[in-house]
Formats: sequence, C-alpha cells, structure tokens
Amino acid sequence: MSEPRETELKLDVEASDLARLREHPLLAGDWTETELTSTYFDTPDGRLREAGYTLRVRQDGDRHIQTVKARGGGGVGLFDRPEWESDVAGPNPEPAAFAGTPVAKLLDGATDLSPLYTSTVTRSVRCLADTGPAGSRIEVALDRGRVWGPDDRVSPISEIEFELTGGAPSALFDLARSLGADVPLRLGVLSKFERGDALIKGRLGRAVKAEPVPLDPGMNAAQAFQAVALACLRQMRLNETVLLAHRDVEGLHQLRVSLRRLRSAFSLFGSVIEDRRMATIKAELKRLSEPFGHARNLDVYLGKTLPRERERRPDENGLLILERHLETERAVAHDAVRAVLESREWRDFLLDLVAWIEAGPWLGPDNPNAARRDGPARAFATEELERRRRQVKKRGRHLAALDPEARHRVRIAAKKLRYGAEFFAALYDGKKAVKRHAAFVEALADLQDHLGDLNDIATAHTLAAELARGAPEGAVFAAGMATADTEARNQHLLAKAAEAHEALIDVRPFWR
Repeated sequence: MSEPRETELKLDVEASDLARLREHPLLAGDWTETELTSTYFDTPDGRLREAGYTLRVRQDGDRHIQTVKARGGGGVGLFDRPEWESDVAGPNPEPAAFAGTPVAKLLDGATDLSPLYTSTVTRSVRCLADTGPAGSRIEVALDRGRVWGPDDRVSPISEIEFELTGGAPSALFDLARSLGADVPLRLGVLSKFERGDALIKGRLGRAVKAEPVPLDPGMNAAQAFQAVALACLRQMRLNETVLLAHRDVEGLHQLRVSLRRLRSAFSLFGSVIEDRRMATIKAELKRLSEPFGHARNLDVYLGKTLPRERERRPDENGLLILERHLETERAVAHDAVRAVLESREWRDFLLDLVAWIEAGPWLGPDNPNAARRDGPARAFATEELERRRRQVKKRGRHLAALDPEARHRVRIAAKKLRYGAEFFAALYDGKKAVKRHAAFVEALADLQDHLGDLNDIATAHTLAAELARGAPEGAVFAAGMATADTEARNQHLLAKAAEAHEALIDVRPFWR
C-alpha cells in the first residue's frame, strides 16, 4: 500500500491537438502508450461521495489497481490531494485493500458497493527530468477517451496532465505556458470522477451556480483565500465551457457572477494578498472581462425590461423595432465575449492567475502582513465580516434619499458582504451559527434584490442614451418610453430597499 500525495496540473485540450503536443519539441522523445479502463464505485447512498472520497479500480494491461482518492477542494487546474493505491486481483474492489485508508471505517461491513460509470482512455506518457526550477521532474500524460454512464451516455475526454514527481510546482506552470504558446490549453476543472458524476446527473454542458467553498476551521487565512479563489475560477471555467459551445444567457450570467465573486475575494483578503503583481492582475481581469458586462446588460434588457414594457403597451410597434435592433446588438456583444474566451491572452491570463494564487509573491516571507496571512482563517473571517457589516450599515443610512451613485456604493458593499458570508460559511458550523447564517444571507439577498432592480433601471437609462446614437427612430422612441415607465418604479423599489436594509441590520450576525 502506498500513500503518496498527487500534485498535478490538469489542462483541457482539443482532441485534434493531442498529436501536436506529442510532437512538440519540449516533449520530444519516447512515449509509452497504455490502454486504461477505470470503473468508479460507491454505495447506493453515496457514502464515499458525501465524505469526499472516490474509489476506482483501474485495469492497466494485466494489472488491476484499486485507488482511493480525497477529492480535494473543488478547485481548478492544480490538484494536490492524497491517494492510496494497491494491486487487487480483479475488476472489483477488495475490502482488505481499504486497510490504512480513510475509507476503511466508512465502508466497514459494506456489501453494496456498485459501479457508477467507467472511463476508457488511451494514455501516452513521457517523463521529463531536470526541467524548470531546481531540476524538477514531471510526468506528462496525454489522455484521449471517454466516460460511459450506465445508460450509454458518453462524454469525451481530451486532456494533458503534468504530474510533479520531484521539485517545485512552479515548473508545472512554466511548462504549461511554454506549450500554450503553440497549442491552446485551458485550465482543467473536472476530474474523470466528476465528469462521470455530472454525466449521469445530466449536468454536463449546463450553466453552473456557485458551490459552497470547502473551508476547514483549521485553515489559515492564506489557505482560505486559495480555496475561495480557486472555487471562483472553477465556476468560471465550467461556464466558460458552456459559452464556448453555444450562446447561453444563464452561462454568461454565472460566468460574470464567478468573476464578481473573485474580485470580491481580492477585496476581502486584500490585507494578506497584496503584492507587486496584485494591481496588474486586477487591472487585467477588469480589462479582459469588460465585454461580458455589455452582453449581460443586453440580456437583462431583452429578457426583463422589454417584456414588462410589452405587457404595458402591447400595441406599441416601436417596441418590436427596438427588440430587433437590440437582438442584433446582442449578437455582436456575445461574439465579442466569445472572442475573449477564445483568445490566447485570456488563456494565458488564467494560467498566470492560478500560478499566482498557488505560489505568488504574497506567500513569501517578505509579505508585511505575514502574521495575519498565516493566522487562523476563522479569526480573519470574523474581523472582515464585522468590518463589512459596519460598512453596509453606515452607507445604507437614509437609503431612500441617496443619489444613484451613493446607492451603487451600498450595492457593492452589500455584494461583498454577501459573498464573504457565503465564502466563510463552513468556518461557522455550530447549529446556532448555521441557523443564523441562513437568516442573515436571506436578509442580505433581499436587500441585494431590490438594489439590483434599481441598478437594472439605471442600466436601462444607459442603454437608452446609447440608442440615441445611430439606432432607428422608432427604437429610440420606444426605449425612451420604457425608461420613463421603469423610472416610475423607482420610489417603490427605494422604499423596499430601505426596509430591507433595516431588516438586515436587525438580524443577528452568525459569526458572533
């Protein structure tokens, strides 16, 4: 029985590019090719999945290898997780081989392990020695195959994995950057287990909402930031895949949510992650993602504002002219989104971002906030949540009388507080804390909803002003009417937002 930690960088690649990678000068040499068939098992009640482990039996030639893995923190790109392997006699799990693994007690006496799905992969392996920092050693694996579900549903697999067998993890990113200059590589998100799980549950190719961040009370603030940031990027990559396949309104919305959450994480953890690269990273993220906002604004206008106006004025022909004009604009905007996602600049930025999250200068001894960075995550979270709550309370006073710019500042503060509450939830796991957390987030969401509706009205004003430059006359007139009609809702929404703000301040914070 072996108990190594597996550190690997997983990258998605088009199947047609696997041959190019195999022949790349950096990977030139002898490759070993094997056919791997892996079957994943669990109990009917999902005992292993619930506990955060996977169990597979892989056939590699005449060998059958049973592997237990900790699934890790649901991140992206770099996977660092413990695994336990042993040879077994055949294609089914052997309980005796569970000895020494965390699932031994979990599966003690279990007789109902059954196969979930199977992956079949052609793997080409090449070992690189003396590469990157400190002569790191990397095993490169090119995988091409598919995951099969029990009802013949299939998902293709096409990826390259760099497993660190010695040296510094930064060598994995250096190699990925060099290869990515010639072959499009994207940060990998789904393990084969997760791909199979999503396949049988019908989730592949669908927009993905944010998942709970798996924080542990034993983490320090740096580890908490890494878990939060990688969870945001995971959501981003899952929705990016959806958008690369087809135009998807919800996929774009959730991609923007993931990036807003990431920017909020930069703000919440700003006192521990600030380094010489931080300002550049934030500026690049803002610049590259700018087209996403325009496309989303058009989605909201066409999906919410215009239908409401059509209900009010069903006989207004100008609304049809406006709709046709905006649909054309939306197609152009979504093409701009796709152009960003397909660009090498975007792919390289994300790879550099993950490398910075995992091993950036902020983690070095020169960080002036090292003591705070290395201190307990829960103490950091409590202090930060308290500070953000005071900010929302102060900025939201007399909310109904605030001008739009001041209301926008309240909305941003509330958004950061909500994301912080969601990020840090797992650090407060007592029964009372869980109950208070639910009430607090519900009150905060209510405030955000009303402020969001007010922001949609402001966005409608902006779009109407833009239409005045070059849109058909009928569209401009209809947009003006829609703006006037939405403006009539302002006072009602302001009153509701003020009530929601008072209700939020009355709710007891879950972190106290």
